[in-house]
Formats: sequence, C-alpha cells, structure tokens
Amino acid sequence: MDTVHSRGVPGTQAIGRAARLLRLVTAAGGEGASVTRLAERAGLTRPTAHRILQALRQEGLVDVDEQGARWLPGPELYLMGTVAAARYDVTDLARDIVRSLAVRTEESAFLSVRRGDETVCLLREEGSFPIRSFVLSEGVRFPLGVASAGLAILSFLPSHDVDAYLDRHPELVERWGASHAPARLRARIRETKERGYAVNPGLIVEGSWGLGAAVFARDGHPQWALSLTGVQFRFSPDRVADLGKTLLAHAHQLTARIAASGR
Repeated sequence: MDTVHSRGVPGTQAIGRAARLLRLVTAAGGEGASVTRLAERAGLTRPTAHRILQALRQEGLVDVDEQGARWLPGPELYLMGTVAAARYDVTDLARDIVRSLAVRTEESAFLSVRRGDETVCLLREEGSFPIRSFVLSEGVRFPLGVASAGLAILSFLPSHDVDAYLDRHPELVERWGASHAPARLRARIRETKERGYAVNPGLIVEGSWGLGAAVFARDGHPQWALSLTGVQFRFSPDRVADLGKTLLAHAHQLTARIAASGR
C-alpha cells in the first residue's frame, strides 16, 4: 500500500502523521477534538501529536479554541478546499437529487464520497419523518464496509481491491465488532451486489438502519454513494425493497449526471 514510504522518501512519516491528524480534525467538525483524543485516534503519543498540531496551526491548517482545549479546522483548509472543489466536488450536481430522495422517502438522505479507505459525508438532507437517526452528518468519516455508503462502494470495487482492503484493515473487528469480520463482511458484499444496494441493519448504532447505493465515475469505478438512514421500525422488509428501488433510481440519475458533466 505505502509505496512512497517503502522507497525511503525523506519526511514521509512526518507528512503521513500530519495528514492523519488533519483528517481527524476535519472529521471532528465544528465541535473540535482534544489533543488526547486526536493522539489516540492517530496512534501517536500526546507530545508528538501536540507538536505536529502546533506546526499545522502556524500554517493556518488547524486552529484551537480560546481555552486551548479543542482543535478545529483552520482557515487555510477552507481556501484549499474552495480551489479543489472546482475539480472534485459534485455536491452542486447532487444537491437536488439528495433533496428529492429525502422528500420521496421521508428519511434522512446523504451523499458520501470515497477518500482512500474511507467515506466522507458531503451532504445531508433531513426527511420529514420526525424521529431521525443522527449517525451521519457532513464531514463524518467511516471505513469502507462499515456504514451503508461505504459498504455499497466496497461491494462494487474489483475483487482484488476488496481483498487488499480487508488485508490492510484487520482492526475492523476490534473497532466495529464481530459483524465486520472478513467472512461476514464478504457475505454482506455478496448480498449487496445481488440486490444492487447495501443494507446496514443497525450495525453501527442499535436501532438505526441504513441503505446505500453506489454512484459511479465515468471510468466505471464507485466513487460516491447515496444513502438513507432511519429508525428500525421504518425499515420493514417490504419497505426496504421500496426504499431500495427509489435509492437506486436516484443513484443512477446522479451517475448519469456526473458522466454528462465530464467529471
């Protein structure tokens, strides 16, 4: 996986550590995260994490609250993101489709994008049903195969990519539970490919269900996903089938729109 590091490029380890901390800070969103929490998630000692965060702060990539307790995304990240959005962002193409999905189903609807071995939520549109699931919101990241969006994307990757992903992430079981053991995850991948969309029956938060459908880039690779979340009693077998059809129709519409846009 880490071909650059294997070539011994100077500074690669430091860049990798800084990148991990940046991703964790952005995933924490507006609430921010403590240096202790960031260090734990990044697999670093607290002094090392604090030293890197201070360096990132000097460059404007992260910021810290007035109490110096919680680290937040910095202004330079916003400026960089604005420039990158012109090439990579599809939210302008997807916004009305995500809204339509929420209106049609009355559940919360989302657009997520693949970033390496994770998905990142880009858009959230609330449904009209008053009881909601709050597992997912803008900026939240999950490993592929965990949330329904990531399971949908993982399921339509080439088999050798799936094998490599599972080999890279033996920690999925420890962090997300026995339901994410390779054999059980492969079974859900097969089921997803057969029905066309992924189902997450409360595997992240008990009682919170999700459905996900892959959205494909022009080269045929799954790069995004549309998903729905809601409370368990709203996801009876008959309704799951209806929701799945609606979800797939919207995912196909977005795939076609992305292809037509040339992105």
